[in-house]
Amino acid sequence: MRILGLSGEYRPTSKSGMMVNLALDYARSKGAEVIFWDCNEKPLPFVGEDGCWENANVKEFQSLAAECDAFLVCSPEYHGTMSGVMKNTFDWLYDKHVGGKAFGLMSTLGGIQNANTLNHMRIMLRWLHAWPVPEQLSVGHVKEAFDENGQLSDPKTVERMHSLVDAVLNTAVMMNSQDE
Repeated sequence: MRILGLSGEYRPTSKSGMMVNLALDYARSKGAEVIFWDCNEKPLPFVGEDGCWENANVKEFQSLAAECDAFLVCSPEYHGTMSGVMKNTFDWLYDKHVGGKAFGLMSTLGGIQNANTLNHMRIMLRWLHAWPVPEQLSVGHVKEAFDENGQLSDPKTVERMHSLVDAVLNTAVMMNSQDE
């Protein structure tokens, strides 16, 4: 089982990057091979930029996505929807990369939690023939959500994240067994 983590912010130390990496750590503890795509180290150009279709990072990203069994993603919510970084990352994926694959969706918000970003990602992923699992995680007041060690401070949030990752792993196993 190979899981790709995607964050809607640059840097794995951002709040969304931290969420993805905590989820990937849990998936690793369950036996999955995990990879975090760092848009800071390997930025993806905007779709439509001159030369973007030949960009080495784009080709590597698409190849990696095609080789993965499932995805764990988190975006901050900006103005009621996913970040531009998250949208641009998804814009480089097509059915041939993610169709029939499980996705776990998470979002971070500075204020109260809601599901806007999660719903927008879910709609977009359905267009790509991907399978977002029913479980999802929205973390409001994200600046207070982590302790000094970078761990989620609320045990209920940790439990919900684990349930989300378990659902992604179980769905990926089920989807892979249908392919055989």
